[in-house]
Amino acid sequence: MSEPARAPSGADHSTTTNERGSFCTARCSCGWYGPARRARSLAREDAENHVTTAGGGLPVRRRATPPPV
Repeated sequence: MSEPARAPSGADHSTTTNERGSFCTARCSCGWYGPARRARSLAREDAENHVTTAGGGLPVRRRATPPPV
């Protein structure tokens, strides 16, 4: 199930939640994604926090790619 959330004032942040098995992850059009959560409500909260933070001019948190082995 996906639930879109738009950033205030037309920013380029459109989030969705994606389910995979027992886990739900929030993702954004800017490339950000949150941790896998068992509770959908926590994934939605991650998305809301991201949109609020990104919309307020604060740095966007992105996951780092793992170091090469």
